[in-house]
Amino acid sequence: MSKYLDKAKELRAIVTPHYNCAQSVIVPFAEDAGVDTETAMKMGANFGGGMRVAGTCGAITGGLMTLGLYGVDDPKIVVDFINRIKDNHEGYTDCKDLLRINHEKGLEKKPHCDAMVYESVGIVEEILKSQGKI
Repeated sequence: MSKYLDKAKELRAIVTPHYNCAQSVIVPFAEDAGVDTETAMKMGANFGGGMRVAGTCGAITGGLMTLGLYGVDDPKIVVDFINRIKDNHEGYTDCKDLLRINHEKGLEKKPHCDAMVYESVGIVEEILKSQGKI
């Protein structure tokens, strides 16, 4: 296990305050990047629920913000991050589509969203390690 994944799991288990998907990806990495939890929470506040409008999944936007926080902004790496998630989810990145497919499979929302967070955290951690950032 990784400390980042462990922290994401801890956050997703907390009911109050609720950590949305973006926050649940950013916060585990924030301290090591020199950002306090409160600031990381504010950064991700409006990205849960697909930017609050069922757009791009918060786990994805949280991953992108985390990569940026560590100075990873190479388009090839960023697109690879997105494509890796798309490849695991029938090409979809929008919250509404991901949740629709999950619902059509008869699955519950929270475990799906948790899994999206954990997937994003894992890929982000892998990228940051490969770039020598952590």
